[in-house]
Amino acid sequence: MIQEPQTANKRTLRQELLQLRQSMPSKVWRQKSIQLCDHLQASSLFTQARTVLGTFSTRQEPDLSPLFKAESDKVWGFPRCQDRGLIWHAWSSEDPLQVGAYGIQEPHPELPILSPEAVDLILVPAIACDLQGYRLGYGGGFYDRLLSHPAWQAKPTIGIVFESARLAALPVDPWDQPLGMVCTEAGLFGSGAKPGSKA
Repeated sequence: MIQEPQTANKRTLRQELLQLRQSMPSKVWRQKSIQLCDHLQASSLFTQARTVLGTFSTRQEPDLSPLFKAESDKVWGFPRCQDRGLIWHAWSSEDPLQVGAYGIQEPHPELPILSPEAVDLILVPAIACDLQGYRLGYGGGFYDRLLSHPAWQAKPTIGIVFESARLAALPVDPWDQPLGMVCTEAGLFGSGAKPGSKA
């Protein structure tokens, strides 16, 4: 269901939506996460991708672990924060993890690094997404910097949020990078082409 944002202030909106998400009962969170993963698995964008970038759930984000545990034919990449950027490492369920600077699980730095050329699809975490493909993140700018880089700009992207965080519109800054699609437990939305692109 499309929601109207409660406020035009990103900081306040971020707090409101995080509270809403983290108040979700564990059983409901798990059920909605599975439904979201089912929609991704039915998507041609996902099924045709050989190398997919994902994230480990934090602060009750949708849990994508059913995908990377089941999809053994894919190469999965996960981010490690370094300075103000993200380094992507190939990771499988047998590989070690460590806790990064923001308390989020990260691949071990000695695991192989994935180059942009190898990547087919990026699953982007968010606090909220809107109808134009814009996302509300945690405020660090990591994904906006990544997706503004020429090596990553053309990569297909899917924002990952629960339906309660799919809003009609979000406050947007000039540096915000729109996503091609958004996936929730209710379905997959968008054309796959990023707003303003010629794709």
